[in-house]
Amino acid sequence: MRKGEETRTRILDVAEAAVLQKGFGGTSIEELIAETGITKSGFFYHFRDKNELAKALLNRYIENDERIYDEIFSRARDLVDDPLQSFLLGLKLLSELPNGHPGCLVAGICYYERLFDREIQEINRNAVLAWRRRFGRMIREIVAVYRLREPVDVDQLADMVSSVLEGGIVLSKTLKEPNTLAEQVLMLRTFVKMLFLPVAEMPRASSGSAFHGGAEPH
Repeated sequence: MRKGEETRTRILDVAEAAVLQKGFGGTSIEELIAETGITKSGFFYHFRDKNELAKALLNRYIENDERIYDEIFSRARDLVDDPLQSFLLGLKLLSELPNGHPGCLVAGICYYERLFDREIQEINRNAVLAWRRRFGRMIREIVAVYRLREPVDVDQLADMVSSVLEGGIVLSKTLKEPNTLAEQVLMLRTFVKMLFLPVAEMPRASSGSAFHGGAEPH
């Protein structure tokens, strides 16, 4: 990596950590310059203003997010052909990612969208729509094989996956309980099982089941 690219990456790394901790409004260019140890002109060589920095941060975050989803759900599909079992495995793998998720830039942009131009708002909107399409495709594959036990809209169920992931991040940060995100993903996994699997195929509740605060049975 060339020096200029290293400097740009360093700025983005520091900026992302600051934004996830304090929000865009609470992060100043001056503090980023001080933290990275570059000159003011050096910063503006890479980013002409805070809006351009936010766009670069958001695009990088979305690309990384998509890469993680690609890797996890592709791995699940390689291991299990059945679309439902593959989706359930993917959720399990998601729950096993390292705890302490620092936050979501997509949510941050949404909370402070008046700070940004329409282009950034549209990038953010398209990211959420991409989540809907991704999870919707997987759910439609399941519906083609399994009968839903309750009538649900596939896109709404796909949005629920995103809602649980985003909401789990908020809960984890607010409660300062890093395991909360993983627990919410596993609860979603149980809900998906209940939507598709016949009662006879559902695991029996026991004294160590989730209903009694214990681990989910396999």
